[in-house]
Amino acid sequence: STKFNICITITCFTLSTSDFSPFLAFLPSTGMNQKTWPPTKSNSNSPRRFTAFPFIRKQTHLQNRPSENPFSGHSKKINTTTPPSSSNSSCSSSSSSNQYCYNQDFSQLPYDIILKIAATFSLSNVRASSLVCKSWCDALRPLRESMVFLRWGKRFKHGRGGVKRNLSKALDSFLQGAARGSTLAMVDAGLLYWEMGKREEGIGLYRKAAELGDPAGQCNLGISLLQVNPLDPEEAVKWLYKASIAGHVRAQYQLALTLHKGHGPKRNLQETAKWYLRAAEGGYVRAMYNTALCYSVGEGLMQSHELAKKWMKRAADRGHSKAQLEHGLSLSSDGERMQAVVYLELAARAGEAAAHPVKNVVLQQMSTFSRDHAMFLVNSWRTLPSSH
Repeated sequence: STKFNICITITCFTLSTSDFSPFLAFLPSTGMNQKTWPPTKSNSNSPRRFTAFPFIRKQTHLQNRPSENPFSGHSKKINTTTPPSSSNSSCSSSSSSNQYCYNQDFSQLPYDIILKIAATFSLSNVRASSLVCKSWCDALRPLRESMVFLRWGKRFKHGRGGVKRNLSKALDSFLQGAARGSTLAMVDAGLLYWEMGKREEGIGLYRKAAELGDPAGQCNLGISLLQVNPLDPEEAVKWLYKASIAGHVRAQYQLALTLHKGHGPKRNLQETAKWYLRAAEGGYVRAMYNTALCYSVGEGLMQSHELAKKWMKRAADRGHSKAQLEHGLSLSSDGERMQAVVYLELAARAGEAAAHPVKNVVLQQMSTFSRDHAMFLVNSWRTLPSSH
């Protein structure tokens, strides 16, 4: 036998949209019959049909025991002797006499359900979801429009993007976006209403966004309810808790602060410290300071001076003036004069009057060169980024 060595050269080149125009004419314009590459293995000449991923694709095989099927109220009994009529069915044939298949294609969801699912989406998520299938693309058209109104609302609110600051136009743009179902626009419109003194309108928009699952709306609603009715914090704590579970760091801090003040079902220091720590880990500066205090005195957390110093320094490096004062005092007691002067000077410049006398005492113990270097470090100091 003769062996041949075959060399295949692959040439990469760029095609524009016009290069595909002869092929695009054959694609259907409506329905879920969009075709995509590659072709199926069984028939290389016929392209594979585009099908959306199902929410649930679960098969349960039972033999002569239909009464024990946990999905008996929702499942379909499939006759395995006859092939399924739909080409999109995910149920395969089986030797058993009864087969139960629970399969739902999310491309067939009603448009209002899709809008509720995507109500909290950002612009990038709305764009990505619109590419899932034609059904989702059509259903999410109002949300894509709301993103445009949201962007213009922010421009008018802050005077960016070549437009002058105009709160009236900003509010109108936010309301247009909110009417199309975007919770982001609802929250911004509610915030503008609140700043204008129209609290009822603001709370109404916050509540609508919160009920659709928006963590920022839940947080703002909880804080607003605490300000409007501080004597009845039960509903406010409920919404703050929902936002905290979703990972909203400001809600976590506000929930901990509310519990610390004795509001809520019961005073629980461990629960309070847990949410302080969770918000601190998320980058919330005030929570870092409170977490340091909890570690320092052992309130809700096991007492640890090392962890207290760690969180106090993190808060100080992010511009918390009281943390800068506390950390400066700690460094001074440890004999680290240079760093102590830096943090005490930063605290003094931020308005902490108690930092001045301690800083002056430490400066008297330093040389002229050390003093000048400490002031140079203060002047070149930059705040680390944080969540607020």
